[in-house]
Parts: sequence; C-alpha cells; structure tokens
Amino acid sequence: MATIRPDRKYTAEHEWVDASVSPVRVGITTVATDALGDIVYLELPEVGAEVTAGETCGEVESTKSVSDLYAPVTGTVTAVNEAAVADPALVNREPFGEGWLFAVEASEEAELLSPEEYAETTGADIA
Repeated sequence: MATIRPDRKYTAEHEWVDASVSPVRVGITTVATDALGDIVYLELPEVGAEVTAGETCGEVESTKSVSDLYAPVTGTVTAVNEAAVADPALVNREPFGEGWLFAVEASEEAELLSPEEYAETTGADIA
C-alpha cells in the first residue's frame, strides 16, 4: 500500500505540494508512482514559465503509460529538479524527497486535499 506524507497537500490527480518551503515544491505521490510503474521520462515546465492551478504543465512517462502532470498552484516556475530529469527513476525511489519535480513562486493554490482527505480517496496510509 502507498504511504503519503502528513506535511503536504495533495491534488486529486496525485501531485503533492510542500508549502513549508518557499518557493513551494511540487512532486507526485507514491500512489502515482505505484500506478505508473518505472518512470523513464519527465517533461517539466521550464524555469520562468507560468503555470496555472488545475491545468496541465508537463508529462510523466513510464513503462506503462504517459500521464499528464497538473499544476497544483498558480505562479512562476523558479526551479526544475535536473537530477530527476537526468534520472527519472529517482521519482520512483524518493517521490517525497529528492524526487521532487519543480518549484513555483505561488500566487494561488488549486483546491487541494489534506493528507487525510487524499488518503481516504486513494486508500493510502499516512506516514
């Protein structure tokens, strides 16, 4: 069973937001990595790009499928995790740590789920 972090907010599309840092960091959950399987390619927004909460901003390609990546916040992308781009399997190994995807100077959040709400809808455990 997938385990999620209690210190993040979540989207229904399986992205997480860490608002304890500024700019906020964005990644995908263990629920997503479990469903996708081995991640082989990431298409992430470029630094300086504007992303809009709830809209697609990239793709995650795995051995099973290609999935859209949705922005959980509106704002300007300030960083992309080049380590994850170079080694997409890092997202599988550490989705809540070194496998983060990008950072955003956020001006607005999408309608995000608490850890409890996300766990209830996905069946994940909260670590």
